[in-house]
Amino acid sequence: MNSGRTHGLLYVTASSSPPVVVVAGPIGPGDAPQLCDRVRAAQESAPGDGPERGPTVICDVSGVTSTDLATVDALARMQLAARRAGGRIRLRDPSPKLLLLLRLAGLDEALGSGGQPLGDAEQREPPLAEVQEAVETGDPAV
Repeated sequence: MNSGRTHGLLYVTASSSPPVVVVAGPIGPGDAPQLCDRVRAAQESAPGDGPERGPTVICDVSGVTSTDLATVDALARMQLAARRAGGRIRLRDPSPKLLLLLRLAGLDEALGSGGQPLGDAEQREPPLAEVQEAVETGDPAV
């Protein structure tokens, strides 16, 4: 494992299958190109998942300290870079806040972090379509 850090970003070079890119610290707007390069390098060092797809790269985001649109943008660009090379990325251990932001942006399933519950059903509000209002026939019009 590489112990040096560059702008809070770390790439694990261990020969794991699938390869793992560890991202730690805050992600700034200028970090996306470097992260994309690391995803492509990880893809090149790993065998493909099959004849029709390139390798999947696991992005461990458990150490990400920023939950903002720059983080979402960088993760989306990493997925785009992986797909252009014939593969994909999957997120490992996103924080609940990051998972929520990805879900709000519509990227949770595209980044492989979908399907995880955000909380108990009792904690969430019902969808607006289920709200019903009773109307009394004798009520005056407003």
